[in-house]
Amino acid sequence: MTRRRKAAGAFAVSAAGVLLALGAAAPAHAAGYRYWSFWESDAGKWTYATQGPATARPADGDAVGFRFALSEDSADATRPTAAPDFAAVCADVEKAPGTKRVAVVVDYGTAKDAPAGEAPPKDSPTTACARVDANGTAADALAAVAEPLRYDSSAMLCGIAGYPARGCGDAVADGPAPTASAASAAPKPAAGDQDGGGPSAGLLVGGGAVLALGAAAVWKSRRRA
Repeated sequence: MTRRRKAAGAFAVSAAGVLLALGAAAPAHAAGYRYWSFWESDAGKWTYATQGPATARPADGDAVGFRFALSEDSADATRPTAAPDFAAVCADVEKAPGTKRVAVVVDYGTAKDAPAGEAPPKDSPTTACARVDANGTAADALAAVAEPLRYDSSAMLCGIAGYPARGCGDAVADGPAPTASAASAAPKPAAGDQDGGGPSAGLLVGGGAVLALGAAAVWKSRRRA
């Protein structure tokens, strides 16, 4: 078995475990979740990613975006406020042999999205041009321009450039604690938005794309092995 196949297997197990953990820990009546969502550029617009950044391989000239927000479910996920403008972000970065350039947008959200006692960076959103290997992933591009990245024990991405300092995919309660049956119930799929730029799956499916962010840590550590 190749190293990449081993890494992919490790991610699948890790993401599945975190999804189950989130489902078991979530309040029965949650107002939403605070988490980093992952977006890709498509014809000048943001599109909710259908795979995680650890497996997404943008081409030279693409843009990827990350947005921290309090969202009710995946259909409510909020796009980065800065446009996926590769030409502007990477205007001064020339392509080099064996590499590619990827515009990275990191939107830390608003004050209402912030966990208690924290505030998003004042310079949000930020943009940077990442130069990565020709076969590099979106996770590689993020790591190249926005460290330190914080992951939990299940390899879920919790913080970008140190924000937020605490918490990871936290559910925001809006009601009583769940019963055993309520905690295990999966949310219904949510309809996508009209311009095709938003997600079209339920919270756990949307969460899966976000959880895939954390697979960058697993993938990169195994790649170095």
